[in-house]
Amino acid sequence: MDSNHHSNYKLSKTEKKFLRKQIKASHTLLRHEGIQTVSYATQSLVVANGGLGNGMSRNQLLPVLEKCGLVDALLMPPNKPYSFARYKTIEESKRAYVTLNGKEVVDDLGQKIILYLNFVEKAQWKDLRPQALPPGLMVVEEIISSEDEKMLLESVDWTEDTDNQNSQKSLKHRRVKHFGYEFHYESNNVDKDKPLSGGLPDICDSFLEKWLREGYIKHKPDQMTINQYEPGHGIPAHIDTHSAFEDEIVSLSLGSEIVMDFKHPDGITVPVMLPRRSLLVMTGESRYLWTHGITCRKFDTVQASGSQKSGIITSNVGDLTLSKRGLRTSFTFRKVRQTPCDCSYPLVCDSQRKETPPSFPESDKEASRLEQEYVHQVYEEIAGHFSSTRHTPWPHIVEFLKALPNGSIVADIGCGNGKYLGINKELYMVGCDHSQNLVDICRERQFQAFVCDALAVPVRSGSCDACISIAVIHHFATAERRVAALQELVRLLRPGGKALIYVWAMEQEYNKQKSKYLRGNRASQEKQEEMNSDTSVQRLLVEQMSDLGSRDSASSVPSINNSQEGRCNSRQVSNSKLPIHVNRTSFYSQDVLVPWHLKGNPDKGKPVEPFGPIGSHDPSPMFHRYYHVFREGELEAACRTVSDVRVLQSYYDQGNWCVILQKA
Repeated sequence: MDSNHHSNYKLSKTEKKFLRKQIKASHTLLRHEGIQTVSYATQSLVVANGGLGNGMSRNQLLPVLEKCGLVDALLMPPNKPYSFARYKTIEESKRAYVTLNGKEVVDDLGQKIILYLNFVEKAQWKDLRPQALPPGLMVVEEIISSEDEKMLLESVDWTEDTDNQNSQKSLKHRRVKHFGYEFHYESNNVDKDKPLSGGLPDICDSFLEKWLREGYIKHKPDQMTINQYEPGHGIPAHIDTHSAFEDEIVSLSLGSEIVMDFKHPDGITVPVMLPRRSLLVMTGESRYLWTHGITCRKFDTVQASGSQKSGIITSNVGDLTLSKRGLRTSFTFRKVRQTPCDCSYPLVCDSQRKETPPSFPESDKEASRLEQEYVHQVYEEIAGHFSSTRHTPWPHIVEFLKALPNGSIVADIGCGNGKYLGINKELYMVGCDHSQNLVDICRERQFQAFVCDALAVPVRSGSCDACISIAVIHHFATAERRVAALQELVRLLRPGGKALIYVWAMEQEYNKQKSKYLRGNRASQEKQEEMNSDTSVQRLLVEQMSDLGSRDSASSVPSINNSQEGRCNSRQVSNSKLPIHVNRTSFYSQDVLVPWHLKGNPDKGKPVEPFGPIGSHDPSPMFHRYYHVFREGELEAACRTVSDVRVLQSYYDQGNWCVILQKA
């Protein structure tokens, strides 16, 4: 098929079906990735379904493309389900467009994939990855020989009695052995008064002595954990418990290479290749401040040229491909800490933690107190910074407001900085919020707004044609208070009036698509800052871990991440203490505290810098906001408990559950 419309050619049923899918692929790329396709032929093509993110490696895709001509460049962005191909001539790209559109190919997983090609003006991709390792991080290649690797792997007896000289456990997706001291998953620490008999295996002595002599490590470890990982399984982002071990965390990778992601509190992620037989050494900032983890997947994105074995996976999308994971065994060495940790990062240090997290509320009074401290007071403190990250209206909310009849009276309950109050000039809109500082920002912008509680809005019953409640009801701490907030919205509506309600969803991956919150959308400054602010480094919550036995860890040491099996397993954590959520990860509890790392000048309304300097201790204060994230159907069910209400529409919008209801 040609790229131009054919007025004199009647398409077959199959061709019409293909054309619809091709157009849908083009619209999807524009809507979700901002990639604009064109209807005329160019040298460059975007290949939908032909990307590293859906299992298509460079070695598989390039030969398919080269059958149509000389490929000048093949750009494969990391974790994306598409790629860009630039041909030497337009004739060659037109040939690929005609020949390969709708072509079925097999990806690296053996699955059949249909390619959809569209022309673009330029094949380009900007990746903002940093080009430096986290401070204090070192990867030493070929630290041991292949013979030594074989000897170490064969020395591990996974069949021996579990009571014999070490603690052996079979955890989900891995097997683990502890030497020197056992790590107790139920308490997130080691028992320093009960060392295991036998100490570290003698086979490790010569390696440790050599690393000491050569300066790779400063202390001889007295604790070791051996982990055996099945291919395709990962570990949640975490920081190893400060109070358990000294500064150095050292891990030897055997059997297979792996890509480990290191993340700074401000959201910057650095993917680091750990080759087979390499030694990872984490000290200082990389050990205490950055989280490290491994994404669950069967293939890693790596350099295609093979010129770089260890270190950062670069942002050169013209040199990326997929590498299949294998069975990996790690030997992780540590020195048990005998004194409290006095590191320079008290916000993430369990030894220096001064406060304990709040408990789940058991009464209306406790819920009100929780909301006051972890919602209302927080928004007063962060109002300026929060406002600077909330400037782009969400399309479906704009659509709702613009569809209302001219002259409608509309109340925005929980209006924040008022970003929706001026969307439709033909409406009479008024906003209210519990935060005086946010209401002041609204007034500075010439909007009508006042301070009040969303459970008691001082507006006459039946006086509004419509109401909106965007990202508000998930801040109420009990089901009864959430229903009461819905009832208050309905009270304000006239008969026939409509309300639009948005709440944060527990399902951040829906219909096999990750929300922007999980994906991280570089194109949106609002979303970027929102996610960066929500990440912050977490405080250690030893007491809120209910079942750490299923957790995976690069060092087998559970940490500040309250998730269990990371992205692999979405079991809910339930305990008396509220867990602290980790940014850009799935939710594991419906009731969570989400950190906000206050950046820049906290004065209301002033712009702030989204990132602090890497490598420096950032004294910026951190706050925690309470959220109840909603499961599918929960918001709709709550609405149906309110009398005189009809649910007109219920839908999912980028990580939020949404309802449009009408008062009977």
